[in-house]
Order: sequence, then structure tokens, then C-alpha cells
Amino acid sequence: MNIFHHLAVFCAAAVVFSSAAQSQTYPSKPIRIVVPYSAGGASDGPMRVIAQEMSKQLGQQVSVDNKPGMGAMLGAEIVARAAPDGYTLLLGSNPEVISPSLYSNLSFDPVEDFTPIGLFSREPSVLVVHPALPVQSIKEFIAYIKAHPSNIDFASSGNGSAQHLFTEMLLSKASLKMVHVPYKGSGQATTDLIAGQVKVAMPGLAAMMVHIKDNRLHPLAVSGAERSPLLPDVPTLEESGFPGFTAYVWNGLMAPKHTPALVIDRLSKELKAALMSASVQAFMKQASIESLNTSPAEFMNFLREERERNAKIIKETGLKID
Repeated sequence: MNIFHHLAVFCAAAVVFSSAAQSQTYPSKPIRIVVPYSAGGASDGPMRVIAQEMSKQLGQQVSVDNKPGMGAMLGAEIVARAAPDGYTLLLGSNPEVISPSLYSNLSFDPVEDFTPIGLFSREPSVLVVHPALPVQSIKEFIAYIKAHPSNIDFASSGNGSAQHLFTEMLLSKASLKMVHVPYKGSGQATTDLIAGQVKVAMPGLAAMMVHIKDNRLHPLAVSGAERSPLLPDVPTLEESGFPGFTAYVWNGLMAPKHTPALVIDRLSKELKAALMSASVQAFMKQASIESLNTSPAEFMNFLREERERNAKIIKETGLKID
């Protein structure tokens, strides 16, 4: 055994020892969670409440840093390139499993370049239209869009977002044509939808309820497996003639690949504790968002299964980036 081999073994051992030592003292400084959407969006709200609770538990500030752009891939890439030390995390959502089939030139893998921490929420989407659109049901909506092909815009929170994919799924199944208008987040998309700049969208249900109650938007169908208790008179898409159409917007916490297992275990534990806290439970209940509580391994299995499922959907719909 030569000196170079001894040196290599020593260096490897030193790295492992250093990583373990850092894990034992984690966290020793503030933690940043990158949210790849604009502030005020549907994913931003739950993450901020959870981050506040985790700050109390960890004894360090856990802040939210909004980095919208590139269909949520800008923020994802920032975290994928960050040091795998547990101090830069990502709010992962549907684009992580949609983008691999949409972008051929990504410099990172939205699934495999991360270590999952936990899947923490899901909610159905709701097909909403501006009141200026003369439709009161999904049947009338389909008839109207067919009569005005490619003349009606639909908004989404960005290319490759859940809103984008779910709407394209509906258009494909109903043989409809509309014009996609992508935004950098659901906040601005909702603002323009309410103003009538765009007429249709399929965002998460929770953030739309206040606008539906104020009659600024009209709901036509929900994407969940069952009707929402918030909108008991609004049918599901399955009930509306689209068998098998069940889709949810989901959110989870992720870290860069190679983050030490001890750090991931600690973050998983603290995320689960935060989800059980009174403040987070109250927020989720008020917003009618389903709270989930998975292990890192369960979350990784979910990501890989969803990646494959969405790849098939994208191939079937012929979805392309605008």
C-alpha cells in the first residue's frame, strides 16, 4: 500500500468525520428555504407558516427566499447547486416531476439532484373562469371554447407548473384549443384573472375561495377524487365526463443531493413536528389544504412515481413550452 493510497484514505476519513461533526452541531446558523414562486402565491403561504414554526423548534431563523422564474426551475437550480449542508433548502412542488419531460437542456435533475425531506401538503385544483365568460357549467365551457378555438387565454403560474399541466390535460381530453399565458407565480396570474386580462385558470383551490365567495371568479369543476367540502355543489372533473382525471397540487421540502443523513433526519423530524403544531394545523384547516406527513424515503418514491406518470401525460397531451 503506497503513500498515495494512505493519503486518499485519510482524506476520505477526514471528510466523513467533518461531515459527521457538522451534523452533530446542526443547525449553527440561519436556514434559507428557496420558494421558486413569487411571494403571496398558493405555495408560499403554507411554507412561511411552517418556516416560522421550524424557527422556534430549531433555535435558528428559518427564512423564505422567493426566487421565481423558468417555471420554478430557477429556484430549484439555486438549491441544486448549493452546498449540501442543510442551510439551503427548496420548497419542491409539481414542476420537479413535470420539468424533466419538458426541458431537454436542464443543467440539473429536478428529482435526482435532491434529497427529499418530506411531502407536507396537497390540494385539488379548481377550474375557474372570469364572470365575463358566459358559461355556468363545464358543459357550457367546452361548448364555448369549441366555438372560439384559440381565442381564449388561460393563465398559469409558469411553464411546467401544475396549473399548466392540469389545464393542458383537460384541453387534450376535451379536444379544445386555448392560448397559454404563463406567469412567474400564481399571485400575478390571479390578479390578471380577476381583472379579466385572462379568462381561465386551474389553480389550487384554497387560494381561490375568497375570490369565488366574492363572485370575482366562477368555479366549474374541481380536480380531486371527491367534491370539495368548500364547494359541495361544484362537480369533480370525473363527474363531468373525464374518467380518471384526478390531480392535486402538492408541496414538499427538499435539500441538495449528498446532504448528510443526520441533517436530513433532523429536518424531517422538525418538519413533522411543525406540521403537528397548532399554528400550522389551524392554517391548513382554514385554507382547506390536506396536511401530509411522509418520510424522506416515501417522498422519494412519490417523486419518482409522479415523474413517470407525468411523462406519460405529457407525451399523450403533446404539451410543449411556450
